[in-house]
This record gives sequence, structure tokens and C-alpha cells, in this order.
Amino acid sequence: MTGSSTPRRDIDRMASGLAACLPVLHRALDRQVTARYPHPKPPEGQLALLRYVAQYEGVTVREAAEALLMKPNNVSALVSQLVEQGDLERRRDSADKRVAHLHLTATARERVSEVRELETAFIRHALTSLTEGQQGALGSAMDALDALTRHLHPGAR
Repeated sequence: MTGSSTPRRDIDRMASGLAACLPVLHRALDRQVTARYPHPKPPEGQLALLRYVAQYEGVTVREAAEALLMKPNNVSALVSQLVEQGDLERRRDSADKRVAHLHLTATARERVSEVRELETAFIRHALTSLTEGQQGALGSAMDALDALTRHLHPGAR
């Protein structure tokens, strides 16, 4: 373990705790959003792609595939579905016609924003039930969680 003097048992406890907690947190948040979201929820792969394109407007299929840890042909299939549904636009690169840049439609942008607002509201509400110490610990952990994400997924921006 480079750069850490933390005992292995403590590292193991943190790893086990995060591996157990994060999926449950994600599922609980997803269920709350699904219950309050007034539109049909897209499948997880489509939603991940829509969120990524919302964050990185003009991204290519290959770039999105790398960032989402998916195969380019699978992302291409998702793009086709989302274009057909009216959620995504493909715009050809002016220099290389083989390359397409992805852009959200206005409706998709609005819906992605609605979902993000619901998620934020549910988490904000849950945070208010914690003690100030717990809130502070979570706030302090944000940088560490971002670093952990980048270590596990070096392609994460």
C-alpha cells in the first residue's frame, strides 16, 4: 500500500463498508427518484449515457464508451435507441464525417436536470437528519471519494 500507514485491517474494514454501503445508497436513491419522477425511467445504460452527454456535450461515442467503461458498439446501440426516442442528437464532425458528436435534445436535458434535482433534494433531506459531526465527516470525505473514484476508474473526469 503505497503512501499509507493505515493498518490493513482498517483498510479492509473501510473497503468492505464502502462495497456494502454504496450500492444500497444508490438503489435507495434510485427507488425514491423513480417513485417521484413523472416520466418513464430509462434503463440504467441509457441514463448513464444521457448523464454523461449532459456533462460533456459534444462527446463522441468512443469517448463516452471509454468513460462509461462500455464497449463502443454497445454505446452506439444506446445512441441509436436514444436518437430514435428523441432524446439524443448525432452531429457529424465537420473534419471527419465518420465521427459523430452527441448532444442532448432540449427535452432530454430538462429531464436529466429534473432527475438530478430530485436526487439532490432526497440527499439534502437525508443529510438534515444527520448530526453536524456526521455531516462534516461526509463533507470531508468528498475529496477522498473523488480520489477513490479516479483510482478505480482512471478515465473518470
